[in-house]
Amino acid sequence: MPPDPSEAEPLPHRAATTTIEREEVHEELYEPGDHERFSHYVRKEKILESALSGEPVVALCGKIWVPNRDPQKFPVCPVCKEIYDGLRAPQDGGDGES
Repeated sequence: MPPDPSEAEPLPHRAATTTIEREEVHEELYEPGDHERFSHYVRKEKILESALSGEPVVALCGKIWVPNRDPQKFPVCPVCKEIYDGLRAPQDGGDGES
C-alpha cells in the first residue's frame, strides 16, 4: 500500500541563491613596494635642495624619499611619466610648473 501523501514529512525550506557577478577593476600600474623599482620624476630645484640638505623629495607621483641611487639603472615610474606627459595632475604638491 502506498504511503498517504498527507502523512509525508514536509520538505525543509530551501533558500534560493543567486550569484551576482560584478567586474572589479583596479587601475594599479604597480603593486605596493614597486616604488623602489622605478626612477621617479622630481622637480629640478628639489633635487638640488635635497643634495645639499639631505631632506627627502616628493616625486610627481607622490613618493617621498631621499635620492641616493643612479636613476639610469631603473625604468621610469609609469605614474610619474603620465603626469610628466600631462595626462594626470601632479601629486607632489607643486603647481605644475617646472
